[in-house]
This record gives sequence, C-alpha cells and structure tokens, in this order.
Amino acid sequence: MRLAAFVLAHREPILAEWEAFARSCAPASGPMDVTALRDHADEMLRVIAADLASPQTGSAQSRKSQGRAPAEHPDARTAAGEHGAGRAQSGFTLEQMVAEYRALRASVIRLWTRSEGTLGAAHVEDLTRFNEAIDQALAESVTRFNRDVEQAKETFLAILGHDLRTPLGAIQASAAFMLETGELEEPHRSLVARVRTSARRATTMVGDLLDFTRSRLGGGIPIVRAETSLGRVVRDVVNEVGAAHPGRAIRVDTRGEQRGRWDAARLGQALTNVVGNAVQHGADGTTVTVELRGTPEAASVVVHNRGAVIPAARLDGLFNPLRTRQAPRTASGRGPSGSLGLGLYIADRIVAAHGGRIEVESSESAGTRFTLHLPRRETPAARPDGAASASAMRPGGAGRRQVGGARE
Repeated sequence: MRLAAFVLAHREPILAEWEAFARSCAPASGPMDVTALRDHADEMLRVIAADLASPQTGSAQSRKSQGRAPAEHPDARTAAGEHGAGRAQSGFTLEQMVAEYRALRASVIRLWTRSEGTLGAAHVEDLTRFNEAIDQALAESVTRFNRDVEQAKETFLAILGHDLRTPLGAIQASAAFMLETGELEEPHRSLVARVRTSARRATTMVGDLLDFTRSRLGGGIPIVRAETSLGRVVRDVVNEVGAAHPGRAIRVDTRGEQRGRWDAARLGQALTNVVGNAVQHGADGTTVTVELRGTPEAASVVVHNRGAVIPAARLDGLFNPLRTRQAPRTASGRGPSGSLGLGLYIADRIVAAHGGRIEVESSESAGTRFTLHLPRRETPAARPDGAASASAMRPGGAGRRQVGGARE
C-alpha cells in the first residue's frame, strides 16, 4: 500500500499515538481534552496524504525546502500554522511542539513499514515526499508559534509599561509637592529629591519601553509634523543633557537653514538619546560636539565624541536592542545609567519615520560620529510606521554604518 493511502486508512491509530505523546507534554497538556490534544492533527494528515498522492513540481519541492506554505495558501493560514498558534496559546514550549512532529514522523514510518515489510523504490520515494511534507508543516508551525509568542510578550510589555505610568506619576508628583513646600529638613529633603529623580528616570525607561513595543507590534513610532526650528530643538537638548552631566563639555555649532516640517518632540527624544549616548561613552576631559547643517532640501545633525572606538563587528547590530552590547558608562563612571539600552533603536525609528537615516562612523583617529539626515519635508520614502530599512555597511573609515529608510 502506498503511503498516502496508508495514512488515510490508518488515521485513528496514528492520531491515538499523537494524542498519547501530546498528553506527556506537561504541564501544558494537563487540562486539555482529546480535541485539544489532537489539535489540527487530523487535518494535517489529510493534507500530507493529498500531497503524497499528487504529482510534485520542481516549484512545489522548492517551496517545501524553504518551509513556505503551498501556493494555494499564500497567507500561510494552513492547518500546521494554526496548530502552531494553538500550541503557543496552550502553553506548550517550542521544544515540545517540535517533539510532536518528531513523534508523528516516527509513528507513521514505524506503522507503515511494519505493515508493508519489504520496501521498494516507490516506497522510498514516498518516504522522501513524506519527510518533505513533515518538514514543511513543522516550519509553518514554528513560524506561527514564534510569531504569536513574540507578539504576546510584546503586548504584555506594552500593557505593563502603560500601567506603570500611573503609579510612577503619583510618586513623582508627590515628591515634587513635598520639595516645593520647603518644609523638609535634611536628610529628608535629600531623600525625597532622590525619590523624585529615580521616578523621573523610571518614567523615561517606561516611555522607551512603550515606544519599543509599539514599533515591534507594527504600530511604529507616530510623528506629528509641524513647522519646527531644528536649531532650537538641538539647543534645548544640549541644555538638558548638559544639566544632567555638569562635568562634561558639549559644544553646539549651527549653520544654514534650520526650519522644516518635523515632529519637534520626537526629534528632541531622538537627539537626547544620541547626545546622551555620546556623553556616556565619551572619554573624560573631552568635548562632545553637536553640529547642525541645513540645506534647502534637508538638514543634518552630527554628534561627535572622543572615546573608545566602536568595533566594526558591533556596528552591524548597534541599533538592534536585542543584540548584547557593553553596558554604557555614566559620566561619573559609576552608578546606574537609567537606560534599558533602547535609546539608539528608538532614535533610529524616529529618524526613519521622518524619512531620514542615521550614519555611524568610528575610528581611532576621527573618533565616533553619529549623523542624523533629515529631509526638510515629508517624502514618499517616509513611512508612518517608522520602520527602517535593512542596514548596509558602507565603505570608508574604520567602521561606517547606515540605517534608516524602510526596514523590514
């Protein structure tokens, strides 16, 4: 009997073994009934049998090798994909779901070969096709499983960040009120001031977390364009960062046309992250420079500092918050930085939302230079979701990196 016919004729014993294995995947399987344990398995077996019984083109085999859904399922909403979503929702681990497919493969092959005895050339072809079909189904399940788990994590972070704003705001407002009364004496005044500072830092971190999750969930970082003086934005940012780091020198140089249609608040956030990064990583006793240059079409802001060179290997993931990097050094060389390491990522997304890009150069001789390129007006390349393009290395210097545009 050919394998396609065998699978259809023996679905029940195959499903019984699938159910038995799924039940062993504790603790997620504990409260599940038979229907949940067999989730989409019967439909997947029917799909596999239909695939085995039909001629296979070179294009179809290529799609399978790449783990892509069949041509008749361009949106990838296949039984295997839905199974991955169901297992993610039920609390299965990825390893447990992969093991289900391993057990299914073993069950079918064992039952079929026991029934057939000696295998001929046609049987070998069936085995090859069966393994391709299982691998394709597994790829579809894993893709959907990972997507749903990541989305659930990021939704949780977004809800957590949103809900933290209220208690943090209450702490900050209460501390500010207590300080403004002027009735506190030392050491109580210093302690309350420290509470207010910590609440402000935590609020900033929550804001970064919300921006990160919003962009990861597909909403992007929203911007509202208005006539803006970029020179004023730059000076306000430098004054704010300078006040937080009184021991560091920051020099500002602005030239050319400085007005355009930008989101002043968002660009201030992006520049605060980039300038703050330059201060944190700059060598003591050196000056951080912020240069604004304007042309009729665009403006650019160059933030330069002297310090440890960014290795070329690290430039590749500099704007990726999920890449491990060195912890930032505070200006004092000690204490918490008050950062989740999302600053450069958020700056990249804000600039990309304006249709711009960020370039990074770092070498021993020239120092480290971040250049923010900003079109003066909205361009067709600008996307409201703030997605940035796949970064690409550019020649020049010890290391140079360009990001921005329209990533994934």
